[in-house]
Amino acid sequence: MQASRVAIIGGGLGGMSAAISLRAAGYEVDLFEKNAHLGGKLNVLAQDGFTFDLGPSIFTLPQIFQDLFQRAGKKMEDYFQLDSVTPHWRNFFEDGLTLDLFEEPDLMRQELAKLPGNTEQHWQELQNFLAYARQQYKVIDSGYLQEGLDGLWEFIRHYGLSRLGREIDYRPTMAGSIEKRFTDPALRSIFEYFIKYVGSSALAAPGYMNMMPIIQFDYGLWYVRGGMYHLAEGLEKLMREMGINIHLSADVTAINRQGKKVTGITLAGGQQRSYDTVVSNMEVVPTYQKLLGESEKFLGKFDKFEPACSGLVIHLGTDCIYPKLAHHNFIYSQNQHKHFKTVFEKGQLPDDPTLYVVAPTRTDPSKAPEGCDNIKILPHIPPLSDDGSITHEDYLALRERVLDKMERICCPDLRKHIVTEDFLTPVDIERMYRSHKGSIYGVVSDWKLNRGFKAPKTSSKYENLYFCGGSINPGGGMPMVILSGQKVADRIVAKHSQA
Repeated sequence: MQASRVAIIGGGLGGMSAAISLRAAGYEVDLFEKNAHLGGKLNVLAQDGFTFDLGPSIFTLPQIFQDLFQRAGKKMEDYFQLDSVTPHWRNFFEDGLTLDLFEEPDLMRQELAKLPGNTEQHWQELQNFLAYARQQYKVIDSGYLQEGLDGLWEFIRHYGLSRLGREIDYRPTMAGSIEKRFTDPALRSIFEYFIKYVGSSALAAPGYMNMMPIIQFDYGLWYVRGGMYHLAEGLEKLMREMGINIHLSADVTAINRQGKKVTGITLAGGQQRSYDTVVSNMEVVPTYQKLLGESEKFLGKFDKFEPACSGLVIHLGTDCIYPKLAHHNFIYSQNQHKHFKTVFEKGQLPDDPTLYVVAPTRTDPSKAPEGCDNIKILPHIPPLSDDGSITHEDYLALRERVLDKMERICCPDLRKHIVTEDFLTPVDIERMYRSHKGSIYGVVSDWKLNRGFKAPKTSSKYENLYFCGGSINPGGGMPMVILSGQKVADRIVAKHSQA
């Protein structure tokens, strides 16, 4: 292969993965990141003796990360270590039920005994559901994930129509397939909310998204020892060892083009650099809109790739420990389907949101001073709207409802014990990461809108422009964006090898 120079815009996990994969294949790689550090949404804040992981909190599918290091001839374990988290998470309900999720069968069976009705029936329903979910994961992994399929037509060509109809649960919604397999309402809510990994609605996502519990039940749930940001630090160390040129505080303001090709980038200071290939780790719509200045007509082609939800991200340091909390927790809405409809169909802030709550000191005491707690609270909320109908005061009012719920369910007198706080709205998330309308998870997974697919890795307009990250197939979540970086590199290598 003739040496080729590649520019990567954005140092999130997708961009870092693409850089490592391309460098391992022999390319000269320059990565440009507008912030002063790498990691994108995988970010960290040290404040008043507390260390907050501002972004992802759950590590899954370690084999995908191991494969990335193997491409570079390295071992993942030499760059960061993983600690198993158990229980996977704790589920709180307004009626007082608390149910833990374990991958260990005997512990999980004991938890199911807390539910009303026949424990054996609940156990059998869970086993039947996991068998179904395992089959969905197996078939999706064999093509969509491992082959890096892009969109419906590649999906059909790979699997064939008969296999699609026979093996892939795509016609029912995720919630519909769950309802058929569980009789207990609490279990239905728990497994519906696995959709949190991709920031979508279980009422709209296709049934095959029920594969997501398998990434935990079969492959474990993990914490990066010392804090999630150590993952970004480990990847940066590898990149520097490989000779990848990392440019921090380097704001790319334009992608230069000539005809059907892009020719390089322009930086904020006006400097232009020429490259043979450009890979954008910015989301697709902001890339075309802000870096290429494409027309509204062209951008309309991407309407089906609507942004996934955003979130109100609340980090609290408290002067006491709340023993009811596990490392990962979910506090459910009393009407979760109403919650989904409010956020995803009406685009409104929920009155009674389902909350994701993280207390990392259960695994890593260094994240807070002794005798204190480090708590992240994340309700899913709509991305930014064009009309700005949700105000900052509305976000503050939601914060109060969230704290009311926390105090009622698991953290009595929480407000009285807060000693430090960090608070992010969709406005902050858009500003910090240039995500599309403040989305956290890239593109929404919606059967009617996009058949559950994200945008393709290759540009439809410029033959040497590519994409990676949460808005690209296979979608959001740390393993998937790492995979997107690997698979876009594979496409670039394959194209050049055929030239």
